[in-house]
Amino acid sequence: MLYARATHAEHRSARATFRGAGVIARVALVATLLATSACSSSSRTALDTMKLVGNRWKSPVRVEKLDSVPYPVMQVEGAGYRGALVMTVIDGSRQAWYGGQGELMLLRDGLVVGTHGMTEANVDEIRIEGDNPFVRLASLGGEQATVTRRYDWRDGYRYGVVVEGRLQQRGKERVEILGTERDLLHFEESLSGPGVRGSNHYWADPETGFIWKSRQLVASGTWVELVQLKPDQEARK
Repeated sequence: MLYARATHAEHRSARATFRGAGVIARVALVATLLATSACSSSSRTALDTMKLVGNRWKSPVRVEKLDSVPYPVMQVEGAGYRGALVMTVIDGSRQAWYGGQGELMLLRDGLVVGTHGMTEANVDEIRIEGDNPFVRLASLGGEQATVTRRYDWRDGYRYGVVVEGRLQQRGKERVEILGTERDLLHFEESLSGPGVRGSNHYWADPETGFIWKSRQLVASGTWVELVQLKPDQEARK
């Protein structure tokens, strides 16, 4: 029975890795196309975007620097990385965010569902099983919601690790992003599972539930902080 479960997890992870590899290949293709088409002003803007991502925010980010960027931009800090990612591919309901050094982060509904190329922590897949309260954050109110996830970590061959979260609103907070102050709902999610203790935090739009800022677990003891500098307009609706 133990062998059967391990084999099942291995096959599931292989499928997840294959899907992730497909996204990586498409992102690499997009980057190649951007790098080889410098004939128009839009192409030059695309190239500037990739350079902007590649510099990892060594200088302070300016609003006017992002105005001409044709792609959504997200700031990431943690797991041995500090820089920016651009959203260049949408794979079904997942967003693929790409960094200038080959980093890749997959998001769904504002939640990290996979990473690649991070220095200190990579996760093949994170999936919510059962009820997903993140699709109704704006209407959650004072209700406490339970979130059940399975994590697939290649490091240590830890697949199918079940982590339970208790999600609850902590009130409204003012958050400044690129000089603009936003009144956002703060949610805390207490996590409990094998080798996992701690909390995720989310700051969401009170009307739409769009997550502007978050601190999320990617590996045991390792969190990343995400800030939407120039979000995808469709995702904000």
